[in-house]
Amino acid sequence: MPQEVSISYQAVKSKVYKLVDAMVEGDKNTVEVQESIRRWWSLIHPSDRAVAQKYLLMVLEKSNSTLGAIILGLPEAKEVKLVRDLDPERMHARTDRTAISSPV
Repeated sequence: MPQEVSISYQAVKSKVYKLVDAMVEGDKNTVEVQESIRRWWSLIHPSDRAVAQKYLLMVLEKSNSTLGAIILGLPEAKEVKLVRDLDPERMHARTDRTAISSPV
């Protein structure tokens, strides 16, 4: 039986940033990151998942805002064809997110 993980804002932030770094460095691909976050989520005790979800969404929103600010701050960004249009209004933290369901 796997050991449960502790939930703190710092622990969640660390997990997210490790996954981002692994993908940036080419150590993991999208599928591997998804599998990793699912395994991590399954280790969180059900009674702690609401707090974990709150922290996870906070970290993801702040990370997304940071990446958007970096892209929009680049003078060359206007010349680069982006895969997806960036909407600066969506870069701000949102509170209308739906719950993350646990993996089946």
